[in-house]
Amino acid sequence: MSLRPVPNRSPRPILAGLVLAPLLGALVSAAPAAGPCRAVQAEGEAYTVCVVDLRKQRLRTFWRGRDGQPYASVGNLADQVGPSLSFAMNGGMYDREQAPVGLYVEEGRELKGVSTANGPGNFHLKPNGVFYVAGDKAGVLDTARYLRAKPKAEFATQSGPMLVVDGRIHPKISTDGPSQKIRNGVGVRDEGRTAVFAISERPVSFGAFARLFKDALGCRNALFLDGSVSSLYAPGLGRRDISRPLGPLVGAVAR
Repeated sequence: MSLRPVPNRSPRPILAGLVLAPLLGALVSAAPAAGPCRAVQAEGEAYTVCVVDLRKQRLRTFWRGRDGQPYASVGNLADQVGPSLSFAMNGGMYDREQAPVGLYVEEGRELKGVSTANGPGNFHLKPNGVFYVAGDKAGVLDTARYLRAKPKAEFATQSGPMLVVDGRIHPKISTDGPSQKIRNGVGVRDEGRTAVFAISERPVSFGAFARLFKDALGCRNALFLDGSVSSLYAPGLGRRDISRPLGPLVGAVAR
């Protein structure tokens, strides 16, 4: 999350009137829509899930526009990138100047170094982790493993905590804790060929959100990106969220 207080957001309407069908057991998905995003349900909670095949689309991070200023919102990003942007969401935690808190890589350039510091808040709930893109594959690794592996990342963003680590839910995430927030995150599957992004449609616990990735979406590794300010651009669903100014963003564009 942003390291500054964020006021309560106006609730977003949950997409309704969609025919649901079983998918991966605990997950159900809406009828097909244009683009990579679908309305889904898991354990009675509503989410939007965006599935990106990196062999067909280019997945990348965004922070500053041509004017050198942060894009600040998914809507501004869409306006500047144009129709090639099939979806976008906020891509990690940031400070008061909308700069990434941890590692940030764009077009192979490391614009912010990795953070191994201890501290308060979700980012420092170890293990935290890194989502990265290298060619037509993506990965999610806890920070220590990322530093050991040294992948040749073209794009990367660090956040925390990890939601799922090697098929197990983060040891410090309770089954259903008292913290209920709008949340977004990312996982990978198919040996990194598929990246799976999700945002909740109403406040959910960390436990429910972690189980979404592990049990419903089949991701052995998944990373929490942010909460409260979580925002989505999904033109195929007519979605263009408004939030407080954001830092790093992540999205998919045509190859």
